[in-house]
Amino acid sequence: MLSVISYPVFVLSVVLALVLSISLFPVGWFEFRPEWLGLVVFYWTFRAPAQFGVLLAWCLGLLLDVLEATPLGVNALAMAAVAFLVLTIHPRLRMYPLPQQCLMVFLLLGINQMLVHFVKQLLGADNTGFSYLWPALTSAVLWPLVCGLLDHINQKLG
Repeated sequence: MLSVISYPVFVLSVVLALVLSISLFPVGWFEFRPEWLGLVVFYWTFRAPAQFGVLLAWCLGLLLDVLEATPLGVNALAMAAVAFLVLTIHPRLRMYPLPQQCLMVFLLLGINQMLVHFVKQLLGADNTGFSYLWPALTSAVLWPLVCGLLDHINQKLG
């Protein structure tokens, strides 16, 4: 567990996640793009639950809504739900080994993707099937890398 939180690392990780969320991606691979902001919200809520919580996750989701030009509140609701669920299971999540953490990342970001998909369906989107869950899977695969990298940078600069 991290003892000191580096706020510049937090800001840079959020900015990088937002840039990666709206960056160009090969057309055939677009549906596999990880949920970058979800990973960052998961990480910071997991590592520093006292400083980063539901309100901050909601604000970041709202910022993502603006950047992606989606209806306001769609990603905000989903990110707030992820932060709430991470805070709810935080005591147990700290004890999990990395493979179980990856599974929890998949489950919680899958809930994130389901909420976004559900609201978009209510608003008239025509995407059906379960392909919307690919970002949760790719995010879970990237979790060890993201977690290790942010831990390392935060320890060096914190």
